[in-house]
Amino acid sequence: MAYESLSDWVERLDREGELLRILEPARVELEIAAAADQESKSAHGGKALLFEKPVDSSGEPYAFPVLINGYGSARRMAMALGREKLEEIAGEVSALVKAKPPAGIGEAWDLLKKGLDLRHARPVSVGRGACQDVVHRAEDGGKGLGEIPVLKNWPNDGGPFLTLPQVITEDPETNERNVGMYRMQILGPWEAALHWQLHKVGARHGKKYREMGKPMPMAVALGGDPANAFAATAPLPDGIDEFMFAGFLRKKSVAFVPAVSQPIQVPADADFVIEGTVDPVGDLVNEGPFGDHTGFYTPVDKYPRFRATAITHRKNAIYPATVVGKPPMEDFWLGSASVKIFLPVLKMNFPELVDLALPAEGVFHNMVFVSLKKQYPYQAFKLMHGLWGAGQMMFTKMIVAVDEQVNVHDTSEVLFYMGANMDPERDMIFIKGPSDSLDHATTLPNSGSHVGIDATKKLPGEGYHRGWPEECQTTSEAAVRAKELLAMAKKTK
Repeated sequence: MAYESLSDWVERLDREGELLRILEPARVELEIAAAADQESKSAHGGKALLFEKPVDSSGEPYAFPVLINGYGSARRMAMALGREKLEEIAGEVSALVKAKPPAGIGEAWDLLKKGLDLRHARPVSVGRGACQDVVHRAEDGGKGLGEIPVLKNWPNDGGPFLTLPQVITEDPETNERNVGMYRMQILGPWEAALHWQLHKVGARHGKKYREMGKPMPMAVALGGDPANAFAATAPLPDGIDEFMFAGFLRKKSVAFVPAVSQPIQVPADADFVIEGTVDPVGDLVNEGPFGDHTGFYTPVDKYPRFRATAITHRKNAIYPATVVGKPPMEDFWLGSASVKIFLPVLKMNFPELVDLALPAEGVFHNMVFVSLKKQYPYQAFKLMHGLWGAGQMMFTKMIVAVDEQVNVHDTSEVLFYMGANMDPERDMIFIKGPSDSLDHATTLPNSGSHVGIDATKKLPGEGYHRGWPEECQTTSEAAVRAKELLAMAKKTK
């Protein structure tokens, strides 16, 4: 189903018992983030939180409520994308790419792109949108970004940050659109620092404009259908428009209207739209520190300056936010959803792949667990090398491979087999490659080492000739009888 606004999504959360309304005043500096941090670490991700009376550090109220932890559970993720379970979307993606067996991962993505077109997911243009009910222009002055209850999440953060922005840019040569989720630090009423890592498509667009000496038009959408923000986080390759993917998810094309101050299109259903330009010739600005999803502060670094030219919003807008830090937090559920949805694409290129998981403790790129149907020696290493070459998987520091019967979503089970089946010298490989810009552990920024650990049963062709032992398991009959005996004992107690 498609949601017409963030308010529409909030009403659904409320009806389904997935929302806590916070009626007491709460400060945007630390208090809201601290509450979200505690709630996200509750069983199964806790509840979504709607802070109806956010206030600034002096106690002055904002006009807009704050929604946080909206994506913070498996159930809410499925609801956000209009399904009962995320596996339904995985099945739809699988059907799109199975029409013709692809020769490689690139061809699989091409098939997905064509399939999305066939599903009428391409964005459409409309005359007007609720996102422009109210218009504020920089030339008229005013509080600008100060009107929005932007959060400061951690004590040493450099300031308040937009944490769920849909950053919209276009390639100056091809006009191809990209939507990325790049955090933005508020520097003043009409200025922000734009954090995009050098590997990101938005950064590539910015580099082209900088080389041309032209200001880059940009828009930042906040809110709207929750599928839009999720699509901005999805690990889509070049050539697949994130809003086209959002249209596929919501089974309704995303509607667009022209921005009021920049030559760019913006989603009509957004709660807020911040329009502006990225400075092409000015000095880069300090951005950070920022308490990141790694659980550590990202230090101050130089990033582009964004100058807002207009801010538009709905009459009854809701500001969406998230907080990242030591797991588990809301971002774990966003990452897990991407894995489930895009697993069919990976399986098309790696037929031995059974399942894949990003454990919460690995905070996305640090650790990946994979299970495979092993048929020949060193197949686990073959799979690892293939995954390191698949898009953002290039950042993965550790891949642990296990046999097909192992549940990769059970970290304890994976660690058991890693300890039981792995001989360190024989079963570990190390390679050099790109690293996440946020990884503080690497000696040099943006490059480091990766390790693969083969925790599968070993074959003679891998140098193992001792005869692999059989695992201890009882019979099915004994297990059933044991269950009956225990149940009867508990009834009579």
